[in-house]
Amino acid sequence: MAKDGGGGALRLPGLHGYAVEFSPYCPGRVACAAAQYYGMAGCGTLAVLEQNEAGIVLLRSFDWNDGLFDVTWSENNENMLITCSGDGSLQIWDMAKTKGPLQVYKEHTLEAYSVDWSQTRGEQLVVSGSWDQTAKLWDPAVGKSLCTFKGHEAVIYSTIWSPHIPGCFASASGDQTLRIWDVKTPGVKLVIPAHQAEILSCDWCKYDENLLVTGAVDCSLKGWDLRNIRQPVFVLLGHTYAIRRVKFSPFHATILASCSYDFTVRFWDFSKPNPLLETVEHHTEFTCGLDLSLHNRGQV
Repeated sequence: MAKDGGGGALRLPGLHGYAVEFSPYCPGRVACAAAQYYGMAGCGTLAVLEQNEAGIVLLRSFDWNDGLFDVTWSENNENMLITCSGDGSLQIWDMAKTKGPLQVYKEHTLEAYSVDWSQTRGEQLVVSGSWDQTAKLWDPAVGKSLCTFKGHEAVIYSTIWSPHIPGCFASASGDQTLRIWDVKTPGVKLVIPAHQAEILSCDWCKYDENLLVTGAVDCSLKGWDLRNIRQPVFVLLGHTYAIRRVKFSPFHATILASCSYDFTVRFWDFSKPNPLLETVEHHTEFTCGLDLSLHNRGQV
């Protein structure tokens, strides 16, 4: 993990990071979902890190008996997080408690690879995506899923809520499609054949409810306008291996960041003729997780 000016690094020996998410409440606080042995075997750890004058310190850590692949912060409790795991389960953790998870939801039949907490204020809903080709809708206060979304024909790698439209989320899959769903209707709203390769990540623009980005195994990033899906609105090329995660900036409508199995993090401005702003080569292994701070403009 790094920041402008080399904000610091922290090693978690024996663990590989899969996802990082900044706290929406505490500037400089980050949750990291990690797994042993590249997630293929062994256990997982949820690490909560904090940046202070001394650098990055480990604030809390929680262990699970299978690899953890994604993490999301609660939008109504600063101490609560949800992770998802290789055993198909979701875990709810409370930083104020020392022991294991408050609750475990085990419904997915294969790896649960993505989890996201809705950011629109009208609801407290969580969506998960799994290698079992389904997405599931959860209310953390209810002990079972509210709804299951079927339609993808391969692994779901990414499920992300719209920051604009309540009850609307996107999913990206190994079936080469980006799909848009509405929790009020059981079927898929929109199917976008976005790449001719597995799509590992997607994100919504924070300033345009119709704009999404996808990142795929074909090393490309593509922007999609939901009002006209025949052609991407932009294509960004430069990564040399699969793109593992992509995020739009919370501060700039046209800036986004991506990380890849090519060990790099890249920053882009799709409005510019030469969109690649910067390539960061801090990591010496697959770069799987990425987030941009909501509090500090330059912090990634």
